[in-house]
Amino acid sequence: MPFAPLRGFRDYLPPEGGARSEIRRRMRSAARTAGFTELETPCVESLELYQVKSGEEIAKQTWTFEDKGGRPVALVSETTPSVVRVLVDRAKSAAMPVKWFTLSKTWRYEEPQMGAGRTREFTQFNLDIFGVPGVEAEADLLSAAALVMDEVGAGGLYSIRLNDRAVAEGIGRLYGVADLDRFFQAVDRFRKSSAADFGSGLALAGVGPQGARELTAQFNEVGSGLARAPAEAFLARWVERGLDRTARTGVERLQRLLELLDRAGLTDRIVYDPTVVRGLAYYTSTVFEAYARTGESRSIFGGGRYDHLVELFGGPAIPAVGLAIGDQTLELLLRESSRWPDGEPGLDTYVVVVDPSQTPEAVAIVERLRRAGVSAECDLLARSMSRQLREAARRRCRRALIVGLKEASPGALIERDLATGEQKEIARDALGRSA
Repeated sequence: MPFAPLRGFRDYLPPEGGARSEIRRRMRSAARTAGFTELETPCVESLELYQVKSGEEIAKQTWTFEDKGGRPVALVSETTPSVVRVLVDRAKSAAMPVKWFTLSKTWRYEEPQMGAGRTREFTQFNLDIFGVPGVEAEADLLSAAALVMDEVGAGGLYSIRLNDRAVAEGIGRLYGVADLDRFFQAVDRFRKSSAADFGSGLALAGVGPQGARELTAQFNEVGSGLARAPAEAFLARWVERGLDRTARTGVERLQRLLELLDRAGLTDRIVYDPTVVRGLAYYTSTVFEAYARTGESRSIFGGGRYDHLVELFGGPAIPAVGLAIGDQTLELLLRESSRWPDGEPGLDTYVVVVDPSQTPEAVAIVERLRRAGVSAECDLLARSMSRQLREAARRRCRRALIVGLKEASPGALIERDLATGEQKEIARDALGRSA
């Protein structure tokens, strides 16, 4: 009986495996450019790690089992608890700020929707900054995220929606909210709910019909988000209506963050959206999500500030902010815009032999090129010269080096540019230096 991947899992054959590898390479490169260093954590953790503090939905989706020693363990369903665990272990010796990125496989037991970017196994790219109490950390984090998105080819395809949970809580208190969790659930689903369903959700949180109508009108006014100037005007109206001190502090944070992001040149992709509250319980103030600008309103990444999580894991009080980008929704975004890479970068050089007896020389040339840092390959199947050249084109090689052509001078090879067809001689002794 033939075997196949389990439901919700996928194989990634060439060139798709190479395309995904190329995306990961670009993400790592952008993160390092932004001053982040890579952290790698295990794919299996103690179940207790997730019982400390994870959102209810993620807790339900975590794959759990007992290991052979009878210990309850879990496949990693989100990377942040692992990252915080590592930080707690070295908090006393770590120089602040700590800026880490992780690129890890993640598992969640949820209903698969392969065409909608929902699988049970996916790769998650995280950026986290520890030790910075002000919104300068959020500005740096979002600047790095924008660099990552641009590097993978998503520039112009998304916008980042900002909010502050203190502001959202303050708005709820203005309307007599008795249950903030239910209020957040209703607000978080505003864009996916009918007016009636939104009103019902608010009613469960303690908001009356008139308040529900006012909030619906206010949130509809925002549309897909407000740029800096209209956002500040919108927030000023809430302050005038009587936001308490805690909520006004959240307004001040948002204004400062919008200013910093403006100065960073990110105005074209940053908007304020009061309906962004994020579902995870550990967020403490600023929250943000990136959404595709066209087509299906799909979240590309999300994150926020989680200032108390390190303490919950037994560490000292260390402010923190982070975000996570999922590979599946990012791939859909890039494919829909024809920006998904063809695969890994093509080979630089294919060494072609006129006669199979010259294969040992081709092998020696390939080895020399590889040692010089040039990607190279030669034929291993004793094929004809024409078939070797077709193989070089299939591998998207930049050039072919042809061994054994009679017109070549002694000690020389023929170099053929596979894009233009132009040929020239190149001395064997120059290989690796002129490549």
